Amino acid sequence: MKAIVSQRARASYKRHRREFAWQILLPVIASVLLALALIVWVSLAAFGGGDVGRWAAISTIWIVIPLMVAGLIFLIFLVALIYLIGRLLGVTSKYASLAQEYVGKAAHYVKRGAEATVAPIVFLGGVSASVRAFFGRK
Repeated sequence: MKAIVSQRARASYKRHRREFAWQILLPVIASVLLALALIVWVSLAAFGGGDVGRWAAISTIWIVIPLMVAGLIFLIFLVALIYLIGRLLGVTSKYASLAQEYVGKAAHYVKRGAEATVAPIVFLGGVSASVRAFFGRK
């Protein structure tokens, strides 16, 4: 027969319950209490004879600060990207012009080859039209 050990009697279960209480419940409860205390303090300061306009300005500042930081980070990223692209174009402009020259030459040769391929057919079509025109006028 196997002895059935209750889950509550194990040392690991007791340690888990203790860690759950200290590492999860306590920080969550403390955060909730701190948020409630902050809400009560701001409410008393703003509506208990305090200057509502000043608190509105302070709230606006706290809302805008993260947006400004994110915008600054994005601006720095864009400036760095523009700088790197400028440097890259400075390095590759010589090779880009060389590649453009070769592509132009290749286009010229392709066009010449296409015209040479079609020339006999066009010639025969012209001769055929001339013959039809000659015998058609009779």
